[in-house]
Amino acid sequence: MTDTPVCHGAPVAPAGAAREAVRSDDPREAIIEHLPSLRAFALSLARNSSIADDLVQETLLKAWSKFDLFTPGTNLRAWLFTILRNSFHSMRRKRAREVADVDDVLAGQLASKPDHDGRLALADLAAAFTQLSVEQREALMLVGAMGFSVEEAAETCQCAPGTIKSRANRGRRALAAILGLDEGEGMDLTEASTLAVLSRQRQGTG
Repeated sequence: MTDTPVCHGAPVAPAGAAREAVRSDDPREAIIEHLPSLRAFALSLARNSSIADDLVQETLLKAWSKFDLFTPGTNLRAWLFTILRNSFHSMRRKRAREVADVDDVLAGQLASKPDHDGRLALADLAAAFTQLSVEQREALMLVGAMGFSVEEAAETCQCAPGTIKSRANRGRRALAAILGLDEGEGMDLTEASTLAVLSRQRQGTG
């Protein structure tokens, strides 16, 4: 399966994508504005800053060289994230026999409860996040932190919207179980907190 998807179908206008409607003559210039979120998504998958940088670079090279596969007016953000995701899973298959385990970089003792205001300590959330499956991290990052709609996340992950909802719900339940939260206690899984977690991961793995 190719890592570069063919983007087709009716034009869509996902949240946060309105700025793509007005561009100069070269629509590839719109790729640049997605770099920060691509970097954050790559880091959430790889949990290693060097690998994340390689994934983003590979994504940009593929997108630039295969831009003829993208249909102008359709969802550029989802197309780019799909390329990155496919590249990551291709890398995982190639490295399946390696013994290095980046999943345990931030493993350590977790606090049993969040602070009194319901906000999780970043160290706890970062360590718990690394213990989720790749599919759960994908869903939580796209829907929880990146502001993707369920439909847009499903397009990116090439699965049904119901699958994304299920993965996100299982991911939230897994985080709650790891952190020892009681039923009904919330988690501050906003964009700011999640990106802070990823920043902490970068410091630990860079």
